Amino acid sequence: MFAALARMSLVTRIIIAIILGVAVAVFFPQVAPYLSLLGDLFIKALKSVAPILVFVLVLSSIANFSVGGGHSAKIRPIMYMYAIGMFLSALAAVFVSIVFPSTLLLDASSQANLQPPGSLVEILKNLLLSFVANPIVALSEANFIGILAWAVVLGIAFRHATDTSKAFLTDAANAVNKVIRLVINFAPIGIFGLVAVTFANAGLKTLSSYAHLLAVLLGTMFFVALVINPIMVAFVTRANPYPLVLQCLRESGITAFFTRSSAANIPVNLDLAKRLGVPESTASVAIPLGAAINMAGASVTITVLTLATVNTLGMTVDFTTMLILSVVATVSACGASGVAGGSLLLIPVACGLFNISTDVAMQVVAIGMVISVLQDSTETALNSSTDVLFTAAVDRAPSK
Repeated sequence: MFAALARMSLVTRIIIAIILGVAVAVFFPQVAPYLSLLGDLFIKALKSVAPILVFVLVLSSIANFSVGGGHSAKIRPIMYMYAIGMFLSALAAVFVSIVFPSTLLLDASSQANLQPPGSLVEILKNLLLSFVANPIVALSEANFIGILAWAVVLGIAFRHATDTSKAFLTDAANAVNKVIRLVINFAPIGIFGLVAVTFANAGLKTLSSYAHLLAVLLGTMFFVALVINPIMVAFVTRANPYPLVLQCLRESGITAFFTRSSAANIPVNLDLAKRLGVPESTASVAIPLGAAINMAGASVTITVLTLATVNTLGMTVDFTTMLILSVVATVSACGASGVAGGSLLLIPVACGLFNISTDVAMQVVAIGMVISVLQDSTETALNSSTDVLFTAAVDRAPSK
């Protein structure tokens, strides 16, 4: 039986875990409290690995980023589209979260009196103090804003390092990814415990909460794919964007939905780019680069779940803070791990903007894992289809 489960995909195992967790909560509610340890261990493992994940992956990504050999004339506008697309996706997530606010079932008693920063000056002050925190202290205290700042600064500094040093950073990032994969492979066990306990305590209220959250996430991603991206493409190409948008969604997005990996979808995107007439010299750089850093779906996930947490804690957030959250979500999304559910592990970075504790943030990550069966697949479809969409759009832009 265990061998058969090991051969199943992670999605299948998570679905089985959710079904079993609900069944235990409904038919054996007295057993559910004893399963809480499974969920607690899973959240503890996520909490332990998240700081080093953010630090190493963002540092390595920036240090090894390069565009060589005269491709900059085409690559630079593609990069601009990647960055603007992620930021607009985060803003869309803010708007949808305001119109359709979500709440989560969290154990947040320690955060009961938490208040958001009261002014722009206080926000900037808290950000600056977090930025200049000692990196060792930032890692030990899970100060994700400080971790992100040091990763960016050191990443820029390591861009001038030797190839050997950059190779070491790449190996370190790959090693951290392997640890993440190990932790996430235990997600079905942790989710089983979390679902059993949560449903036993809250009943059908949990189901409606998850359904609403999932609807907000998927609705925002569809809005980005069918409204924001077409507007950007139309602006660049000066033509009707929808034939290109729908072709990229159909031929790239559907494949990415089932593979749940932007990296695995690179060959599909390269083939599609070739058929769309994109020069190989451009596609061979822009497509792999997009698979690594173009994460519009991740910026949506990070923003929606962070604002759901803020709403659950009863915090009132002004527009300026939401704007800064969009920037933080955009930068964080660029460092999302390539493993399934990797974007969820960046949520504590955004939560740190509101002084939300790591314990609470990791509960949110665990909730994200429960709905990741659809959330992560849709997110990957948006991410990967956007890579080839923006690459083809820049290639079709009318010359000045």
